[in-house]
Amino acid sequence: RHFWGWLNAVFNKVDYERIEAVGPDRAASEWLLRCGALVRYQGYQKWQQDYNGLPTGPLGKYKIEAINATESCIMYRGFDYLDGLEHVTEITLQKCIYIQDECLQRLSETKNLQKSLLQLKIISCGNVTDKGIIALHKLTNLEYLYLSDLPGIREKKTTAHILQQALPNLELELDLE
Repeated sequence: RHFWGWLNAVFNKVDYERIEAVGPDRAASEWLLRCGALVRYQGYQKWQQDYNGLPTGPLGKYKIEAINATESCIMYRGFDYLDGLEHVTEITLQKCIYIQDECLQRLSETKNLQKSLLQLKIISCGNVTDKGIIALHKLTNLEYLYLSDLPGIREKKTTAHILQQALPNLELELDLE
């Protein structure tokens, strides 16, 4: 188990020279796919899941529009890859064992995501608490937030109320026991 944690940390190490060389969308695609996540590009229906099948072509042609991190090993350490993404409208974090409050706070503080992110789903991420969910209030354009199977959320009503106050246009869907 310790070995996999170490390996996942290696997968999440940010390569700033790579971001500079190939652009933020390509570098983030490589990071996400390496960690087992899927990406969908603007203007495409199909999800990209194969690292070796990453599209080639002019740098900057493929803009990440959606991220599905189901059962991926993405962790806080790699979140600098998100900084340069300007077109991400949708993120799903499902069964992500390394996602915790600091990750959601970091997501919420990412300037480009504050502008572009419209939909966020957080499902079965056991390390997320009320604090992490409340931190999402900085995602001012968020239209839809789905929260399900999050045992770390203790104050469901209070947390939901705080988010609704901060984001009056937010459609908040809760499936929490």
